[in-house]
Amino acid sequence: MIISGGVNIYPREIEDVLIQHPAVRDVAVFGIPDAEMGEQVKAVVEPMADAGPSDALAQALIEHARARLAHYKVPKSVDFMDELPRLPTGKLYKQALRAAYAGRTG
Repeated sequence: MIISGGVNIYPREIEDVLIQHPAVRDVAVFGIPDAEMGEQVKAVVEPMADAGPSDALAQALIEHARARLAHYKVPKSVDFMDELPRLPTGKLYKQALRAAYAGRTG
C-alpha cells in the first residue's frame, strides 16, 4: 500500500488500469519517498516489443491512468525496464524494485 498525503492507495488498482494499455507488457506500481506527501506513486513498465520506452509513451500512460483513476492515484512518473524482476514462483519481485528506488525522491 502507498500512503500519499494520508490517503491509502492500492497499487493493484493502478496496475490493473495500466496493463490495459496496448503498449504495456507488464507493470509494477509502488511508492517512492516524497518530501511533501510522504510517498508518491511510481510506475515501472515493461513495454511491448514494438513499443520502445520514450517520454511520449510515459506521458501516454499517465494520460491513460488519468482518464480512468482519481487524480491522487495517477502515477507521478513512469520508468521503463526491459524485464521486471520476478521470483522463481513467477511473482513480481517488488521488494527489488523498491530497493532500487530507495532514497530517491520524485
